[in-house]
Amino acid sequence: MTSKFEKKLNDMGITVPDAPAPAANYVPFVKTGNLVFVSGQIPFVDGKLQVTGTAGGDVSIEDAKGQARVCAINLIAQLKVACDGDLDRVTQVVKLGAFVASESSFNEQPAIVNGASDLMVEVFGDAGRHARFAVGTNTLPFGCVVEIDGVFEIS
Repeated sequence: MTSKFEKKLNDMGITVPDAPAPAANYVPFVKTGNLVFVSGQIPFVDGKLQVTGTAGGDVSIEDAKGQARVCAINLIAQLKVACDGDLDRVTQVVKLGAFVASESSFNEQPAIVNGASDLMVEVFGDAGRHARFAVGTNTLPFGCVVEIDGVFEIS
């Protein structure tokens, strides 16, 4: 049976992928009480990055925003595993934390991270509204443009 949130994703043309495996010595998520802490997700699609570089340099704001959206999809994939396959257990997106690989004078990281925030609200409605941070950094793993982690409340 498909959850209402997964149906919403499917209606949006998004298939939740298999959760990406960790790239180093950490676990993809930790559950404690009703909270799920999902480790930072980078914008892998089928195990590959589609875009590399830096915002304000060789990557446009729109392309970087699209990469943030892919990070959000990967967060949802991890969350689905944490919820034993049932995204309807999600009661609140609590917080997203985002790093954007940026040129030193670039300051539009929040606009880029809206790619992830907008998706959370599109999928989860009011329960998708969350606290967050969006900061710039000089480089990210594998040359990706965005990395995002998340905290979620589940039933």
